[in-house]
Amino acid sequence: MYFDLLLFDYLFNIIYFYINSTVTSRYATTIITSRVANTLNESQEIQFEVKIPKNAFISKFRMVIEGKTYDGVVKEKEEAQQQYNQAVSRGQSAGLVKSVGRTLEDFKTSVTVAAFGKVTFELTYEELLKRHLGKYELLINAQPMQPVADFKMDVHIQEKPGISFLEVKGDLSTGDLANAIKTTRADKDAWVTFYPTRDQQTKCKSCGENGLNGDLLITYDVERQNHKGEVMVSNGYFVHYFAPSDVPRIPKNVVFIIDQSGSMHGRKIDQTRLALLRILSDLDEDDHFGLITFDSEVNFWKRELLKATEENLENAKSFVKEIRDRGTTDINAAVLAGVDMIKQHPREGTASILILLTDGDPTTGETNKEKIMANVKEAIGTKFPLYCLGFGYDVNFDFLTKMSLENSGVARRIYEDSDADLQLQGFYEEVAVPLLTDIQLKYPGGTNLTKTSFSLYFNGSEIVVSGQITDNSVESFTTEVIALSKGNNVMYQDTIMTKDPSDVPPENEDFMQRLWAYLTVKQLLERQVLLKGQEKEDEKKEALKLSLKYQFVTPLTSMVVTKPQEGDVEVADKPKEGEYVSFCFNKSNSRADMIFKPDIFHSMSRMSAESSPTVHSNRFLLPVVGQSKPLCFDVPVPHKLRLLQDSASEFSMNGESLTGQNGFHQITFHYKTNHHLTINTTSIRYHDGQNQVEFLWGQEPTQHNTEGVSLILRSNEIDVTMGKIHIVILLHKEKRDMFLWPAVRQQPKDVSLTGILGKTDASYEEIQGSQTPTLKINDQEVSASWEDITDYRLSSKPVIKCWLVSFYAVMQRDISGFTVTKL
Repeated sequence: MYFDLLLFDYLFNIIYFYINSTVTSRYATTIITSRVANTLNESQEIQFEVKIPKNAFISKFRMVIEGKTYDGVVKEKEEAQQQYNQAVSRGQSAGLVKSVGRTLEDFKTSVTVAAFGKVTFELTYEELLKRHLGKYELLINAQPMQPVADFKMDVHIQEKPGISFLEVKGDLSTGDLANAIKTTRADKDAWVTFYPTRDQQTKCKSCGENGLNGDLLITYDVERQNHKGEVMVSNGYFVHYFAPSDVPRIPKNVVFIIDQSGSMHGRKIDQTRLALLRILSDLDEDDHFGLITFDSEVNFWKRELLKATEENLENAKSFVKEIRDRGTTDINAAVLAGVDMIKQHPREGTASILILLTDGDPTTGETNKEKIMANVKEAIGTKFPLYCLGFGYDVNFDFLTKMSLENSGVARRIYEDSDADLQLQGFYEEVAVPLLTDIQLKYPGGTNLTKTSFSLYFNGSEIVVSGQITDNSVESFTTEVIALSKGNNVMYQDTIMTKDPSDVPPENEDFMQRLWAYLTVKQLLERQVLLKGQEKEDEKKEALKLSLKYQFVTPLTSMVVTKPQEGDVEVADKPKEGEYVSFCFNKSNSRADMIFKPDIFHSMSRMSAESSPTVHSNRFLLPVVGQSKPLCFDVPVPHKLRLLQDSASEFSMNGESLTGQNGFHQITFHYKTNHHLTINTTSIRYHDGQNQVEFLWGQEPTQHNTEGVSLILRSNEIDVTMGKIHIVILLHKEKRDMFLWPAVRQQPKDVSLTGILGKTDASYEEIQGSQTPTLKINDQEVSASWEDITDYRLSSKPVIKCWLVSFYAVMQRDISGFTVTKL
């Protein structure tokens, strides 16, 4: 939860900030509560913003103001669509709420609070924790944006079979904050508390003067003495967790299908090579594998599957090292070649897997996506799964998702970052050890079951099935699992007594029903991409009915909040993967209608041989003292960014970028309490608290001085001096676009500047001998690529070379830590 400290520092005070998370049999319910006071003698708008896991459903939101409660109500999305359309028709829209990085998304709202008034915000979200590589992960983000005197995080985990291990990690467990974490474990319970002092909240890896900023990651697993699985029954619902480890691994046949088209140029192809080299080293000797690369042509390492012997692996690694980007993208021919390779070399008692990695759309050969999906589905014929890895944000992820689901696999986005190679390797590790194939789960006496058929079960994962019990009076409940293990039939059968006393405390007794609803809605929504006609409509109606009954904010529903200001209404949707969500305001007749609307999220520029380059990011240059080669990093647009800030002198500079354009379309300065400078691509406005002056770009050179502020306007640049800080804003024109770019000319040593442009202590060393360019930054090795950058800090706009690394590698914080809500 945070508000914009640049404009409202000391105007609001967070009285307390509590996070309470209860995990009962992997089902987590997290409640974030914040009480905020307006410290001014006039009404002020207070903003509430929290980050929640992408897999979670918001299920409750309320505000309490002056003793009155305002609850959010989940309704069918179409009920709110008219409000959105009316606001858009009047051309009124502002603000952004977005998916944040890989694992989080924002929830944001605001409310006007009377002078010296207080407001309490409470948000609840729910999620079923998934098991990956032998552990569950509970991720909790905290970013109040100011140190809080009363900050508490309480986590209670209750698991009936017992907890086998528990570990606390994340940014919020570093530095002095580690001393604020306390863990307590009993046989079936674990408690984690996190009570940092105000002073501790400024002393962690990603913390600072604005307090906590980061995640607490709690990982754990449960005891698994019963290989038949764990079954729980409560109030007419059941859940079955099935994760046997008493079976031998199944040798696999795996074919890697790697996109080497022109769009994979640079770091993408470098990281892909690096990941493949590591993956090949992890193959077991009884595995068989194939390598296919493709652009406009399909290229084979060998035309048949070969055993993963030491000699074959070394030869394959030599092939991988020679992979180079080129040409266009023929996905259809490449995937069909991979299918054919597996079908031509059947091996009994093995598990076959296809893994496709691509960063773009099909651009040659068969380009009709529906036809490609039909071809692939017919060729595979339910014999083995296809996993699709989409590299970056420019990839058509919906296409890959549908093609995967149609062939018993999943799609995974690989984020274009310095650790992309580790993401690729991490995905492979999840599917590296198949234990069972053709798994069928049966439940006599069960109904309204979630998915019960699975093509593969991998070591370290878990199969979860939930449903209702048809007869609550029965005293026992039977589960049956039939599967193949290395070609042999295996069966697991278990019977539990339904009348046994429950270990679940009374306050959590409805968790089983909510778990069933959560899992059912998730699976119904996933199936939407595969269904057509009446079946599609029927399942959509069922998902909507459950979402409304359990008040889940899903892609089919919206949460409507009626606020106290003359009936103001806010409507919140759940953003899709890789999309923004925008606020739309209607200020007609003192009303404000607000609704989220998805808008495509753009990441870094896609420099491709297949299409002309489109600008989706601003690239910043960072000179490094003692190094001739500067660093650079990309910042996705659009964003409102904190460019520079000095809290001591009450100075700040913010910039706003637009989709599809370089630079900034507006930059604002604030100095002390009364100096405000706004620069856009047509004019410059300065207000000193009493008087306002306005300049136009292109006018005669002019100068303006007042109270420690100096403005010098030339034809295409303006010198701005505020106190000890000297900055030049340049106006650039490229083709028909005009944009602004800031250049810091003076950073006094006695001034502590923060923000995107405040980084002055960057350092690195080049790691010699690595297969791909690697730098050591902040004691961590990060991938880099030697790229061009246009230096917009100079009017001549020279193009120079720089080491391109990820934003996080340099800043040690996510981009969200540098965004502001208002300029």
